[in-house]
Amino acid sequence: MRFLSIQVALAVVLGSLFIAEAAKAPARSRAGRTTSQRPRFWGRSDGSMAALAPKLFIVNLYDSEGTTWLTKKSLGLYANNVTVPGLSPLFPDAHCTEAGDVCQVTTGEGQINAASSIMALAFSPLFNLTKTYFMIAGVAGINPTCGTSGSVAFSRYAVEVSLQYEIDPRDIPSNYSTGYIPQGTEAPNEYPAYIYGTEVFELNENLRDLAISLASKANLTDTSPAKTYRAQFPSTALASNPPSVFAGDTASSDNWFSGATLGDAFANFTVLVTNGTGRYCMTAQEDNGCLEALLRADFAGYVDFSRVMLTRIASDFDRPPPGVSVAQNLIYEDFGGLNLAYDNMYAAGIEIVKDIRVNWAETYEKGVKAYNYVGDIFNTLNSSIKPDFG
Repeated sequence: MRFLSIQVALAVVLGSLFIAEAAKAPARSRAGRTTSQRPRFWGRSDGSMAALAPKLFIVNLYDSEGTTWLTKKSLGLYANNVTVPGLSPLFPDAHCTEAGDVCQVTTGEGQINAASSIMALAFSPLFNLTKTYFMIAGVAGINPTCGTSGSVAFSRYAVEVSLQYEIDPRDIPSNYSTGYIPQGTEAPNEYPAYIYGTEVFELNENLRDLAISLASKANLTDTSPAKTYRAQFPSTALASNPPSVFAGDTASSDNWFSGATLGDAFANFTVLVTNGTGRYCMTAQEDNGCLEALLRADFAGYVDFSRVMLTRIASDFDRPPPGVSVAQNLIYEDFGGLNLAYDNMYAAGIEIVKDIRVNWAETYEKGVKAYNYVGDIFNTLNSSIKPDFG
């Protein structure tokens, strides 16, 4: 009993010391962050409590993409900064013009960051996004059969190519062309039996075509390093041509990949899950995460999914030219295309910004009518148009 009493006494002393030290520590939120680490306030930097209703929201995925827009003083996106609960800790603010007609947000990289940030934005009472157009704009790798570095692609489909079984290529059966196998199947060319719902998104083709026509007015930049690198591709490949604006679909995967084997496997998966109507051209990480969040927000009545545009600008190639190894293409190669992609992202995108501003009442306010199916593989939005896939 005496030993037990000593233990109890010691526990009381140690407990008292712990409570005393805890009292000195800053308070913590449920997320475990100290209150001093949290943003000073949620809301608009101009102090207004009114919800902003932008005509266009530019969605970028990481800092350099966002800086491409934010540093353009003529656009004035730093005029009104809106701190939104739930945005990335690295990018806690949306940035808007003084009039609030154009805004920009950076989600953070990867599908989890993208989906979380867009969900927080879409459901925030700081915005009314029911008539807002969204332009998801990021740099990407490009399939050299579709185009070259600096090219600007607008997509009808975003395909999540990573939702598959995966076997290390050193262990695949001799009759398999790839280690990626659609879920619930026994071979790479079979339609997936297990469907999650985020495998494919189809966007408004009419809006996409309008965006292409506007972006095609831009004078796209080209550089000597990019020209030198692309000259290594055969002259018959579109990769050897100057930058252009075109229609091409994106493949989403959190894994960066390189090489014709994987590229062709994902191209085949794109054809498979879109019933032959999609064409894989651009690599991406975040697109399907952004689109799932926007689709759910539409289902809840907060946004209009038919007002979403997706553009990817080529900074590199998804496979090497002859004489360059796959590993070198992924890890070491300098394509001369990154800054080129940033420049052309803005050059093409600003044409869309200008047209939405000028022709809002005539063309955009009522919506750009979609004549194709728009939505996910489940038809969550109850479209009367039959899906082109599934």
